Amino acid sequence: MNKLVKMTALASVLSAAVMLSSCGGSSSNVITIGGVAPLSGQYTEYGLECKKGIDLAVKEINAAGGINGKTVKFVCEDDEGDPAKSVNAYKKLTTQDKVRMVIGSLTSGATISITQQAQANGVVQIAPAATALAVTDAGNYIFRACFTDPFQGRIGGKFSAVNLGAKTAAVLYDIGNDYSVGLMENFVSEFTAQGGSVVSIESYSTNDKDFNAQLTKIKSMNPEVVYLPDYYATVSLIAKQLRAQGIDVPIVGADGWDGLVGLLAGESGDEVVNGYYSNHYASDSTNPAVQKFVQSFKAEYNVAPNAFAALGYDSMCMLKDAIVAAGSSDAAAVRDALEKTNGDYVTGHITFDEKHNPVKSAVMIKLVKDGGSLSSAYETTVDIN
Repeated sequence: MNKLVKMTALASVLSAAVMLSSCGGSSSNVITIGGVAPLSGQYTEYGLECKKGIDLAVKEINAAGGINGKTVKFVCEDDEGDPAKSVNAYKKLTTQDKVRMVIGSLTSGATISITQQAQANGVVQIAPAATALAVTDAGNYIFRACFTDPFQGRIGGKFSAVNLGAKTAAVLYDIGNDYSVGLMENFVSEFTAQGGSVVSIESYSTNDKDFNAQLTKIKSMNPEVVYLPDYYATVSLIAKQLRAQGIDVPIVGADGWDGLVGLLAGESGDEVVNGYYSNHYASDSTNPAVQKFVQSFKAEYNVAPNAFAALGYDSMCMLKDAIVAAGSSDAAAVRDALEKTNGDYVTGHITFDEKHNPVKSAVMIKLVKDGGSLSSAYETTVDIN
């Protein structure tokens, strides 16, 4: 009887050990990488597209033999773009799935909510699309694949003054949104530095739906361009009211506009025609790396990839390259290898500065009507020297 009990106990221990060895990042044959993204809620377009890009990269990596002979597993948690839920998602990934590398989240507030914990825990975090300057302030385990708000705000200002030739500009921004505020401040700074004059700066609060009072003031100043630094759903509302008031000048924005074409599918989209926005890549670029990615993405999902898909893809590819260079999936070793990144990716040639922000250029995308349907087209590349 005692022998039977001992054998049963031993079997239980061995079973538990096998179960533990197959969980998350602890498997010797699997590298598990976590993801935090808004797969539902207000920013679903961002999260779903980013995840598609990451999933495609994982599929390609595994088809080529994995990383250092190990299979890559991507586990993604939905945070709905809510910082509190981002924290919960991060805790689940690091405690239950045992991940030591996380891609996400997408918006700046959600991303910043987990950077301090990632730094304290020694978890490598790559933010695909969180552009607020403070994202990488937490420390040396935090990276991003996208450029920053100050950078793209300046890009918008330079493009408006130099490429569009505007001498006067108006700005309408969300006073309660750090993303919008940061873009506004840097647009104003660069547009002024380029010799332009900002004749009107108007604000609104998050979740406002009526912008007519602010637009009336803007119209009275007769600007040659209007800068709208916000996310695509809000921009769509503003643009409809702006055009209804007879303001027919070019409108300019940032990467938060990516998603307008999808949002306005089936509608005329006329209100955003003659609109331009800074972005991380252009799907109609002739760059061979871009075209290869676009073709693979279309073959997988039957749709063209937006910038969030490209940034997700690049985030996973940079992690893969760093793990290969480190010869290990140890977080500290991967961090050290990531710092030395110097390569060509879908969103450009990437190196990192001392704050782990990528050094690269930005593209300007134009919204046009193509055969009666709204579409986006590459306009130009802009650098800030």
